[in-house]
Parts: sequence; C-alpha cells; structure tokens
Amino acid sequence: MVARRRDEEHRAATPLELFFDLCFVVAVSQAGAKLVHAVAEGDPGHGVTGYLFVFFAIWWAWVNFTWFASAYDCDDIPYRLATLVQMGGVLVLAAGVSGAFDGDYTLAVVGYLIMRVALTAQWLRAANGERGSARRAALQYAAGLVAVQTGWVVLLLLPDGAWWWGFAPLVIADLAVPAVAERTHPTPWHPHHIAERYGLFTIIVLGESILAAATAVQAALDEHAPVGELLPIAAGGIVIVFAAFWIYFASPAHEYLAEVRRPLWWGYGHYLIFGSAAAIGAGVEVAVEQVTHHAHLSTLAASFAVTGPTALFMVTVWLVQARHFKEGLAQHLTLPAGALCVLATTFAGHWAVPLAGLAAALTVAAGIILSTRHSVRSDTRSP
Repeated sequence: MVARRRDEEHRAATPLELFFDLCFVVAVSQAGAKLVHAVAEGDPGHGVTGYLFVFFAIWWAWVNFTWFASAYDCDDIPYRLATLVQMGGVLVLAAGVSGAFDGDYTLAVVGYLIMRVALTAQWLRAANGERGSARRAALQYAAGLVAVQTGWVVLLLLPDGAWWWGFAPLVIADLAVPAVAERTHPTPWHPHHIAERYGLFTIIVLGESILAAATAVQAALDEHAPVGELLPIAAGGIVIVFAAFWIYFASPAHEYLAEVRRPLWWGYGHYLIFGSAAAIGAGVEVAVEQVTHHAHLSTLAASFAVTGPTALFMVTVWLVQARHFKEGLAQHLTLPAGALCVLATTFAGHWAVPLAGLAAALTVAAGIILSTRHSVRSDTRSP
C-alpha cells in the first residue's frame, strides 16, 4: 500500500466510501431520536450533553476513515475487507447510541474497538509500504490509535463516575493523534476528494433533518393534530434545511484546501457543522411535539431547539469555511448577522420556526446579491 498523489486528477468518492457513509445514517438517526426524546421530556441538559458525547464518537469515527482513505485508498481486497470490518464497528456503535445516552457506553466502546483494530491494521500496512518520515508518521498513527483506544477500554472498566473525568482528556488525546503524526510527515490527502467527502456527509446529516421533520409531521397528522399549526413549522423547517445546504455549498472548499497543507482546524470545525445540521431536524421534531402537546417544555424552549442549531450552523460555516471567500465588511457580516436574526425569531412564539426559515432564506438572498455585485465590479475593473 503506497500513498496516492495529492494532485491526482479526477479523484472522487468511491462506491465503497458511499457504502461506508450509509452506516452512519443509522447512527446519526439514533442520536437525533434520543436528543428529541430527552428535550421533549423536559431534560434538555441531559439530552444535549448526551448528544454531544455520542455525536463526537460518530463524527470522529467517520473522520478517521475519511482522511486515511484520501491518502491510501488502494481498493484492493485487503483494503475492502478492512473497510467492511470498520463498517461493522459503525453498526455496533449505532446500536450502542441509545445505551450511551443512558450512561451505558459498553456497545459504543466495543464498536470503536472494532473500527480501531481495522484502522490500525490499515496504518501498519501503510507503514510497510512507506519509507523515512512517511513510515514514522504511519507508525505514530497506529501507536496513537492503540494507546487512545486502550484508554477508552480502561475507562469503560472503571466506575461510572470516571466518565465525567476521563472523557475530556481522552477526547483531547484522540484529537492529538493526527496533530502529532502530521507534524512528522503530512499525509497526501486530496483537496477535491476531502471537500467532496465532507460535502457528502453534510448532505447526509441535512437529509436526516428532513426525514426527522417529515416523520414528526406525519405522526402528528395521524393523531389529527391541527394542520394550521403544523404546516408553518414544516415549511419553516424545510426552508431552513434548504438554506443550510445553500450556505454550506456556496463556498468552494477545495480551493481553500488546495492552499493549506494542514487543514486541521477546518476538519475539526466540522464537528459543530455536522452536529448542528443534524440537530436542526431534531429541533423541528421537538417543535412539532410541543404544538401537539407531547412535549413537556415551553414554546420558547421548543423554538430555541430549532433556532439554536440553525444559528450555530450558520456561524460555524462562516468561521470554518465561508469567511475565506468573503470580500468586504458586508459579505463578512452576512452570515453572523443572519444567525442573530434567526436567534431573534426564538421569541416569536408559534411563528418562530417559519420566521427562522424566512431569516435563513433572506440571509442566502443577501449573500447572493453581495456576491453578484462583487463579481460585476471585478469584471468591470478587469482590462
């Protein structure tokens, strides 16, 4: 197994990678469902905390595979078999999402162990095909994975209270493995490939939001809930998801990645982008349950379940990606100002979700107008 070229032409996501992503649909759906249940039952603190823990596990498992595949995907039989083993680990992790929300991390850690064993074997195979600093970096990846996973297993064997003290240090250690190994030798990830992979996962989490909202509305209609109250929420939720899609893909991420040798913060920042995108659908579902009197929380709290993740998504996309393509103060302020407008709609009562959708749509429109004006001015000034 040898590294692929960073400037390889026509590099795109493979069917195996798309198949791998399919497993995460289940895990993301499980995490969103548990978040909805906790928030609707009036325990948002437990729900959000559990969601952040679980979604980190989902996101980090996907990140580890994606960046390795961008550098070393050779698509031979050993590689495919190792990937299929990792997919099995993802499904075990998905099965453990419900238990993890309730404090039982056994299945989640077992799923991670399965994935890590296969990924460690992949890095050792890569090290066998490399020389010099590239070989040392691959070995550091393998050693780091083994060390951190050992820590997770040990933490599982300790009393339950140890999770509150051990989780954060192990997360930091997990995130530090690529940072340390990449300093030894940058792996040859492909800018277009990575941008496409992150874009595809964004579509997955946004798709989960649409599915969650549609399921909630259908369940409410089956119980003969008032259509006049449901339709504005459904319409607002759909517009928010469409706007989120437009906002994310308005910036050609591959152009930024092509100029950055170590896009560590770009990759890590997507934890908030993915997490907030998936939480939008959970929020819409909570808003529907509140209208149909199935949720034990106020209208204000139910509205914030939608506007909060939406605003976080907009700000994080601007901070991680979009700001690198903005020209002038007006363009830079568009997404942050739009996020503030979305948050302001939280106080609009039952009209919060449709008004948040309107604010998100106006943000997109403002971005398009400002971008078009800038392009026209640039064309006018060019000889």
